[in-house]
Amino acid sequence: MSLIQTLTSSTGLRLVLWADALSGSATAVLHLALAGSLSALLGLPTGLLSASGILLLLYVALAGLLALQSTPPRALLGALIVGNFAWVAACLVLLFGGAVSPTPLGQAYLVVQAVAVFVLAELQWMALRRLRPAAVA
Repeated sequence: MSLIQTLTSSTGLRLVLWADALSGSATAVLHLALAGSLSALLGLPTGLLSASGILLLLYVALAGLLALQSTPPRALLGALIVGNFAWVAACLVLLFGGAVSPTPLGQAYLVVQAVAVFVLAELQWMALRRLRPAAVA
């Protein structure tokens, strides 16, 4: 079995969900605890960093809840995946949209965020497609 097949199996999905929850937790803590310092380093607004930290706490709660289940509900997993792809899109808008002027470090931060979250979202999407739909009664 390949690495991709392993990570998109039901057991692998739980690992991916835990990785998503843990990385989201770390980012949330970083954004909430150091918003002012990060703002200066990254060239991103303090309010944006604080708001994203709060949003991430909600996201992490859902990812953790899903990671605890042997087979997560398809609808909730789908919502999590949409959230991840929205995060990727938001990073790209911040990077290329012109509304903010990230520093070179901020640009690198946004790229790393976009790539990492895209990989998690894609693995989750692949796993979702492999999950059997609920039996029709």
